[in-house]
Amino acid sequence: MINSVEKADVLIEALPYMQKFAGKTIVVKYGGNAMVSEELKRNVIQDIILMKYVGMRPVVIHGGGPEITAMLRQLGKETTFTGGLRITDPETVSVAEMVLVGKINTEIVTLLNQYGGRAVGLNGKDADLIVAQKHWAKVTENGKTKEADIGMVGDVDRINKGILLTLLDQGYIPVIAPIGVGLKGETYNINADSVAGEIAGALAAEKLLLLTDVEGIYRDYQDKSTFVSTLSFGEAQEMIQSGSIDGGMIPKVEACIQALKKGAAKTHIVDGRQPHSLLLEIFTNKGIGTEVVKE
Repeated sequence: MINSVEKADVLIEALPYMQKFAGKTIVVKYGGNAMVSEELKRNVIQDIILMKYVGMRPVVIHGGGPEITAMLRQLGKETTFTGGLRITDPETVSVAEMVLVGKINTEIVTLLNQYGGRAVGLNGKDADLIVAQKHWAKVTENGKTKEADIGMVGDVDRINKGILLTLLDQGYIPVIAPIGVGLKGETYNINADSVAGEIAGALAAEKLLLLTDVEGIYRDYQDKSTFVSTLSFGEAQEMIQSGSIDGGMIPKVEACIQALKKGAAKTHIVDGRQPHSLLLEIFTNKGIGTEVVKE
């Protein structure tokens, strides 16, 4: 059991990081198991509140794919696919908006406020925060790659950061659902990792922290000895092209690359299954997960 001196040592180890990151913007993409387990959920909320109380400016972006799928199933909505990708028709995007904005966003804001934060829920329609354009997916059929229309799925066109800066300057914690608005008022569901990367870049964040359900990046996922603690975004791009990074890790790494290109200082892919993973990454000498950096 940890004794008083060891507790003091933990605080002393954290001190230089508190000094370094005071006043800095930290963007957290909240997703994966950390949104499902009640204990991990509480840990994440506590971590964000502590970050705020030691002077950081946290911004939270959340996902919610599994809950959208569950709601569609509950409503008896059949999902159609093209090239293995789900088609998001107008009815589906309405359900996604309801779940992301009306349910998940509200729950996170409520939890943060219960623990002493001053959280405000947002989505891309608020002050045109996330202006989006239609996403055209690439699918391969019969050995040929082509563009496919998968409905109301969007890519970020631009981030209007004014509302975020106003809230941060007033001491609030923005919590953002990844719903974007088109130039004609269309509603788009956007990958939450992509939104987090774009927002981290727009705010020139000190850190982007992406919570996931794996330890980080491996050069060979089957070989745990190939774990990578630091990766340049040039190496990251090469690993995507070679297939070393694939599946659900691709949008996370691409979010890191985009954030770094647009002004973020550092990005981190963090194992959200570990209790207090955000604090371990920010406040300890060793950190956890994989950091993706410019050089």
